[in-house]
Amino acid sequence: MEFWFSELHTDNVKLTIRIEKQLFSGESEYQKIDVFDSEEFGKFISLDGEIVFSEKDEFIYDEMVTHVPMAVHPHVKDVLIIGGGDGGVAKELLQYDSVEHIDVVEVDKMFVDVSRQFFPEVACALEDPRVKVYYDDGLRFLRGKKARYDLIINDSTDPFGHTEGLFTKEFYGSCYNALREDGIMVYQHGSPFYDEDEMACRNMHRKVFRSFPISRVYQAHIPTSPSGYWLFGFASKKYHPIKDFRPEVWNARKIETWYYTTHLHIGAFMLPKYVEDLLEEEER
Repeated sequence: MEFWFSELHTDNVKLTIRIEKQLFSGESEYQKIDVFDSEEFGKFISLDGEIVFSEKDEFIYDEMVTHVPMAVHPHVKDVLIIGGGDGGVAKELLQYDSVEHIDVVEVDKMFVDVSRQFFPEVACALEDPRVKVYYDDGLRFLRGKKARYDLIINDSTDPFGHTEGLFTKEFYGSCYNALREDGIMVYQHGSPFYDEDEMACRNMHRKVFRSFPISRVYQAHIPTSPSGYWLFGFASKKYHPIKDFRPEVWNARKIETWYYTTHLHIGAFMLPKYVEDLLEEEER
């Protein structure tokens, strides 16, 4: 008997993966958490029936939210990751000698515990002495913080449910205040391909565009994401992701990657026409 996991991307489209076995199922006060093992994607974790990451493609997301801003900002010392309880983003950041301190703010302790148990090769980053984990709501954690971070990465799941507050005008304003005068914020922007996801992309871009003097969007191809196509937002007080990009400096660091390259960095900001159009509409 075959066992298949299905995630609805729209009412008419779903991603289905053949499962070898289910490794974990539990429900925290915030969400349902499941871990599966599959032939094609290896182990993967889902929250409320939506895939968060898999062993096979997590490196794409983690590298793109990390190395794009790190290749632009000349000297990142203090980082805040909102979400990120699996440790993947922290693991990428720990490759940089300049990074002195990483705060990880994850509301759901069960998610962190499950990640540590089933994805130790990623979650091991949470044990590094440069990393401190807080179990708190991201917006509440940010309130009152002034000029504390060089980089903020919003690694929360989506603009619905218990993470909804992380996609509001107040949240982006709080991020702005918590960043130093040359700080950068990077956030996942979702997929614009399906009609039912487009409005969330529009709303996010409009709020960030009005909150930061520099706001750009870039892309990556992630197989387990809706339509396999994912956007990220780059918001900055000072640095432009292309004009202030110094590929020779980043390449000299000899950072290990599987997806990100300095050539890809530039290409990632060259968006399809339909995406450019919807972003420009919100900017107007």
